[in-house]
Amino acid sequence: MTPLERLWNGWRATYVQSLGTSEVPAGEGSIFTRILASGMSDEDANIVHRGETCFVILNAFPYGTGHVLVLPYREVANLEDLDAAETAELWPTVTDAVRAIKSAYEPEGVNVGINLGRPAGGSISEHLHVHAVPRWTGDGNFMTAVANTRTLPEPLVDTAAKLRAAWPTG
Repeated sequence: MTPLERLWNGWRATYVQSLGTSEVPAGEGSIFTRILASGMSDEDANIVHRGETCFVILNAFPYGTGHVLVLPYREVANLEDLDAAETAELWPTVTDAVRAIKSAYEPEGVNVGINLGRPAGGSISEHLHVHAVPRWTGDGNFMTAVANTRTLPEPLVDTAAKLRAAWPTG
């Protein structure tokens, strides 16, 4: 089986290439830890929301427009490694992310999930993160079937702005 290809628009190159530059320091830690340590603004890093112990960031390689990741600031691999404050904040933040996605994009459904460990599909398994992905009937269109490619119609910066504006308050 061949891996799924992605058809990135030109605006994607700048973001993807920035992940290998000095803006995100090389060294220890997951890409999320390095983004947090980079000093980039939330807008440049595509961070949608910050809480006390958890934050929300756009997936750099999304399954679809609006795909976010909810994760603790602290790099932990497993649910049982979360402390009480992280545990208490994680799921309400996932719920708020789903509310923001529904408000901003009006999807027909939303996938929410965690891949714990590389064998479970965790591509960044050292830093637990919860996926929230808006879904529409037919969003796995012919491009995926015939070209093994996904198309993304909106720049990440626009997606982040929409989700920030739709983020629940109070």
